[in-house]
Amino acid sequence: MLKVLMIFGVLGAVSGFNIQKSFLTSLPTNPTNLASSKAVEAPPAATTGVMSKSVPFLLAPSKTKGWVGDVEFDPFGFSDLFEMKWLREAELKHGRAAMLATVGFWQQEHLTLPGMTPVPISIDAPGVVGAGVMLQIIFWGGVMEFWTNGGNVTIETMFEDPARVPGNIGFDPLGFATGKSAEEKERWELRELKNGRLAMLAIGGMIHQEWVTGHAIF
Repeated sequence: MLKVLMIFGVLGAVSGFNIQKSFLTSLPTNPTNLASSKAVEAPPAATTGVMSKSVPFLLAPSKTKGWVGDVEFDPFGFSDLFEMKWLREAELKHGRAAMLATVGFWQQEHLTLPGMTPVPISIDAPGVVGAGVMLQIIFWGGVMEFWTNGGNVTIETMFEDPARVPGNIGFDPLGFATGKSAEEKERWELRELKNGRLAMLAIGGMIHQEWVTGHAIF
């Protein structure tokens, strides 16, 4: 039986080699034909022609250049498909929501509002408060989105005003931006971006850890 298996194994390896060989011989050998083939195309106009610093096996995107926090990371080419202002707006808002979420996720396991049921595992909290409370968050989030954008909430209309700065909704109660130079403001913007990016990864990790283990993190 073992000898039969060995014979079939050898035949399989040989047939695999023959297929590979036939595939190689079917390729054009003339460099001119290769250059004119549709499979070989010039890089998209949106790339810089140099490799990305953060993903060294991909070309660096050009449309992210000059934006605060640019590390040449756009593996899916979103900057080629969508307006950069809209992408930055989305990144900032998701980062801000994630920063609030990480703090709330931790507090949920240790603090309970009056009249509410204690929840030792944070992912169980939405089920305790019910769908009504969760829908309220979505509803008022939509109201704030509509209000802060003057009703322009679509990707086509959000930046009809060319002077509108992505993520700037005039919210600075502690005056962090007051009296700051352009360089100082840029440093604060970079801090917000980095903390937001970290928070987006963190809240995803927290939720999935509790889903997988069934135990509280903190």
